[in-house]
Amino acid sequence: MNVLVWYKRDLRVEDHPALTDAVGMGAVLPVYIAEPDYWAQPDTSARQWGFIAETLAGLRRDLAGLGAPLVVRVGCAVEVLARLCRQNKITRIISHQGAANAWSVARDQRVAAWAREAGIEWLELSPRDEVLAAPQRVRMVAAIEPGVIPNARALRLRPDDCPHRQVGGRAQGLALLHSFLGQRGLGYRQAIASPLGTERACSRLSPYLTIGAISEAEVRQAVQDRLAAQPGAEWAANLRAFQGRIAWRAHFSQTLADAPQLEHCAMDAAAGALPGRMHEGARFEAWVAGQTGLPYLDACMRYLAATGWINFQARAMVTAVATYHLWLDWRSVGQVLARRLTDYDPGLHWPQIQRHAGMSGGGRMRVFDPVKEALAHDPGGSFTRRWVPELATVPDAFLQTPWKWPQAQTVLGQRYPEPVIDLAHAARAARAAMAGVRQATNLAQDRPELIEPLAAPASSPLFFDHRKASPRRARPAPAGQLCLDL
Repeated sequence: MNVLVWYKRDLRVEDHPALTDAVGMGAVLPVYIAEPDYWAQPDTSARQWGFIAETLAGLRRDLAGLGAPLVVRVGCAVEVLARLCRQNKITRIISHQGAANAWSVARDQRVAAWAREAGIEWLELSPRDEVLAAPQRVRMVAAIEPGVIPNARALRLRPDDCPHRQVGGRAQGLALLHSFLGQRGLGYRQAIASPLGTERACSRLSPYLTIGAISEAEVRQAVQDRLAAQPGAEWAANLRAFQGRIAWRAHFSQTLADAPQLEHCAMDAAAGALPGRMHEGARFEAWVAGQTGLPYLDACMRYLAATGWINFQARAMVTAVATYHLWLDWRSVGQVLARRLTDYDPGLHWPQIQRHAGMSGGGRMRVFDPVKEALAHDPGGSFTRRWVPELATVPDAFLQTPWKWPQAQTVLGQRYPEPVIDLAHAARAARAAMAGVRQATNLAQDRPELIEPLAAPASSPLFFDHRKASPRRARPAPAGQLCLDL
């Protein structure tokens, strides 16, 4: 039997049930399809493709070492699969189960319909509990032109300068896992909300997990092995905190498969219908460019643009300030952040956006104050100064509120913009508008089918509250209460 292994968000040879099973069925054709229609979506970007392309290059080398180089094709999935199956007498397709968002759900439905009509069996496999070793050898269907891994221009992606983006590839992900478990993770709990500390203390595995360069099962096993070595109480506390983030990630990553409307429809329809929110305009462009005149907010947005990543606390803050203070539309805000994030995972991203924008209807409404956030997480101002160098002459006491500096006119309106809003007035207006909605809406009773998929499973493992000194039992959390900073 000739079997086609369709790679999607599982770009590895280790711990790969589809590849392992296919090897036992017959000759194998491993395929990745770069789909231009997907890369034309508003939440995709060249930085994401660059990361994937680098990972594909490594995957191709790994598969070639097993005897079956990765075949890469550009086009519509149905058309590419139909052509390859016809040319190579393929009777079975095997892939990992799961869809990232509404677009990929619709794509998979089209593929399933074609496969039924063509008499092709399509098997979709769920993750397994044990970590599978890579096959020792893969027998290739035939000598096939592997194809070129396209660049961003070939997929018609806009230029996207991200000079400090993480490098894709399984080898890079494994190196990060090793250094995190061996050295960097010791500061995980203490540094998790710091914009500078998290750059080192977090695992930075999220983009590798998102595209499957490494599997969650591999990471869980590595952490368990490290704990089994009894590394000491402080190490154990940090590792258990990390275990909790992995558990949350696994739970939420398939959210959109159950509720694809979360990308486009506010869970609280009344909150989503509040008037005056902007999709574009001067205020929106200032937020995107990091030119709002609010130093810490601008620093976070510039850091994200340059690196493709920010920690969970900063993601929550930039979302909340954009949707509350600046009164921007949550979907437009979410799409900008999605394009900027190398680790963008729709199932994780959109519930967080809804939560921090006040669209989920559940839990406490949190209107972040960017000045207070800066004083809490960048007390020395080094992060802000690095990313907003226009404020070099502003004294430390006025760094986060330069408009209060007696000599503000030497900087504001010259090298750096004046604030686009009055923070206090904007916060009061947002709270008043949202409070009226919350008093009139009982989302948990009216729309339980949307809340339920976002509740934590009762069997969630221990996780660590980084604000306390001891672990606590996981319990069902309000919708979107996600601390997924890996």
